[in-house]
Amino acid sequence: MQIEKENLIVILGVSDNTDKYGYKIFKDLLEAGYKIKGINPKGGQALSHTIYKNLEELDEKPDLVITVVKPEITLETVKKCSGMDIKKIWMQPGSESDQAIAEAKKLGMEVVSNACFMIIKKVW
Repeated sequence: MQIEKENLIVILGVSDNTDKYGYKIFKDLLEAGYKIKGINPKGGQALSHTIYKNLEELDEKPDLVITVVKPEITLETVKKCSGMDIKKIWMQPGSESDQAIAEAKKLGMEVVSNACFMIIKKVW
């Protein structure tokens, strides 16, 4: 999957808990120079950045959504992304399901699963 630092990446599942992967991925991608926005249903702030409550609150369409959530939320997200014409989704290990992967492919999305974005992009 082609993605560059200047592309807008949304992390679905950002947390303010420093022990959670949603926090670690958000923090490390920001530090690596990626253009990042975070989503968590609670909203708020993380690392001095606004955290949006959902995809619909974003002021621009992301080039990629990375899921760091439960598989059932990833499936819902696939459907929302398709409705918003978001074409790329990366399901972090543990957030994917066969159903979400199949749905994303059926909707014509470019999907990556069973691979960690951070390792593939050499951030970690």
